[in-house]
Amino acid sequence: MTVIGDRPVARSRASRPSPAVLAGLAVRALRQEAWLTPKPGLTDRRGPGAHHDMNLPLLLASAESLRPTFRSAAATAARTNTDAALRELREELGRLGRAGEVAMLRTTRGVNTHRGALWALGLLVAAAVGAGDEREAACRAAGLAALPDRYLPGGRVSHGERARRRYGARGAGGEAEAGFPHVIEVALPRLRRARAAGRTEEVARLDALLEVMSLLDDTCVLHRGGPEGLRVVRSGAERVLAEGGAGTAPGRAALAELDGQCTARRLSPGGSADLLAAALFLDMVPWPETDSRTEGPETVPRTAGLVPWPYPAPWTGGPYCAPWTGGPDPVPRTGGPETDSRTGGGRIPFPGPEA
Repeated sequence: MTVIGDRPVARSRASRPSPAVLAGLAVRALRQEAWLTPKPGLTDRRGPGAHHDMNLPLLLASAESLRPTFRSAAATAARTNTDAALRELREELGRLGRAGEVAMLRTTRGVNTHRGALWALGLLVAAAVGAGDEREAACRAAGLAALPDRYLPGGRVSHGERARRRYGARGAGGEAEAGFPHVIEVALPRLRRARAAGRTEEVARLDALLEVMSLLDDTCVLHRGGPEGLRVVRSGAERVLAEGGAGTAPGRAALAELDGQCTARRLSPGGSADLLAAALFLDMVPWPETDSRTEGPETVPRTAGLVPWPYPAPWTGGPYCAPWTGGPDPVPRTGGPETDSRTGGGRIPFPGPEA
């Protein structure tokens, strides 16, 4: 559903979105995430949050700098019409992403503002070309994420990758290869339930962010605060939601407390913010098929197996987007970040999770 201001509006399904439209929606999603306030530990309209080198104008400029990359990713995907060309598409997306990262860092004077979002949205923008709905796009993105890139430069290890190796979180790469479960199964349903309940758009987005924060093994948080920092973020987000969410007085009080803890500990849930931006992007895409989603707790039936690229060509790349079997949460809560295999997030460079 498209949102203008705080008001969701119906979308036209007369034609597929062009690469320019998809790029514009990706940039808009990043800007919406940046403007959203108050976000615990994250840069927003109030200030830098847990960061010392970011502010809202910088985030907005960074988002705009990625528009050409997103447009090129979608245009390249539109020219891909066989399974055999998928590996070439993956490698071209990697090349575009690396160039986009250079442009972003030039704009921000070296500040890492949107590496993780570039990885997630770059895949989803490409995967949205020809997809019938958001779930199909997420499955296509999963297949792309799992493909190798022969031209991926070695030697650089990101903070998120260090946290992934140290604590066993799956990171941004694992989230993408799993079909973005924290986007499809968590953020989008929460966003739509809140809208259906009459919440303002800002509250709906905040509650969606908090839901992701309560479940995600965010490698941005793990990098700065380790397992204890992750516990603070996840339990704090759970408490806000238990108090009724960002739209209630008790929820706002709990949100302010969590924000203070994140700022004091320099905990920035950047992986969760990236996935919220991904959810906002998918929510705005004018999918060509009749929308079978509901605005309540139930969502579309979970996709079984892989989705061809582009339909109707058969996909033979492997079971990257398997049927969901984990229950209401996308990840089991059976262990700590050191030992479990829950899906993580984080600001990993676009070329891949090992960059």
